[in-house]
Amino acid sequence: MTTAINERQDAALAATRGARADGTVAISIAGVSKTYPVPLAGLRRFFRMKTPAPVEALKGVSFDVREGEIFGLIGRNGAGKTTLAKIIATLVQPTEGAVTVRGFDSVRDDARVRAQVGLASAEERSFYWRLNVEQNLVFFARLYGLGAASARRRIEELLELVELADLRRRRFGELSTGNKQRMAVARSLLNSPPVLLLDEPTRSLDPLAAARMREIIGSLARGPRPVTVLLTSHNLAEVEQLCERVAVISHGRIRAIDTPQHLRATHRQHERVRLTLRGLDAARAADILRGTVSRLETSEQPDGATVIFEREVGDDLLDRAVRALQYNGARVVECEPERGTLLDVLETFERETEEG
Repeated sequence: MTTAINERQDAALAATRGARADGTVAISIAGVSKTYPVPLAGLRRFFRMKTPAPVEALKGVSFDVREGEIFGLIGRNGAGKTTLAKIIATLVQPTEGAVTVRGFDSVRDDARVRAQVGLASAEERSFYWRLNVEQNLVFFARLYGLGAASARRRIEELLELVELADLRRRRFGELSTGNKQRMAVARSLLNSPPVLLLDEPTRSLDPLAAARMREIIGSLARGPRPVTVLLTSHNLAEVEQLCERVAVISHGRIRAIDTPQHLRATHRQHERVRLTLRGLDAARAADILRGTVSRLETSEQPDGATVIFEREVGDDLLDRAVRALQYNGARVVECEPERGTLLDVLETFERETEEG
């Protein structure tokens, strides 16, 4: 079932990418910095207490997100992802720079921006725990200005969409963490916003529920009124599957923006190669390759061996290893290089930041 869902997602995403036409900017982020001051800093200095430095959560962040695009933002905890999402949603104001959403400034036109944006946070604390699922959604629907009849229709649609219809009478405090996350996504869609900010939308969901959530996100971007999605996630495979472009953020700075494929190709410095051999046992293969390849692993197979090693992309190490094995009587029946992933890209930028 999961494979079928993933195949539908891949086909739908390809159709979405092919349908992109005008490239109109939905979210524009220009030179945004955010510094959190130290609480009671003046009082600390008065009493000559040690005062930590202000926290620079974002430093000169700039990029645009196009209408109908699913745009990924990846980075470690504390990299600035959630702060940026809150600035776009007008929950936090930038220290410097500007954010516009569909032409409206997040500070001067904050009310208009909030009407354009739906936010689903991974750490949601604003639901009422004693109210049930339906009552919570009714409350927030009325805050959005939906009438009673419109609210009922919209809530019914969303409960079916996120598969919470059977739990409509369940108190929010009794929901599992994953179902609370689905509630956050449902609430973000109440007023049918053209821009959606999703902070780890599949966090705590089981594999099938996560696959369904990815399908929902993809369907929003390719609907009759395409929704622009800014997605933050620690699930890098999910980001690769859903996002057309990805920004890598590290220590508050954007390090790169590109398609997942180009990011992998540009920053894949090493790859692991798996060779399946016949006519040679694991011990003999290890003797032949030891000192030639790095991170060598070997294992016995019924009629041969498996050899795994690491090499730099573009070097001649694979050719030399294969020739050495063949010279000693091995027959190479399969060669599988393992492609670089977005995790490799992220780790590369983190190393560069720490070394710089």
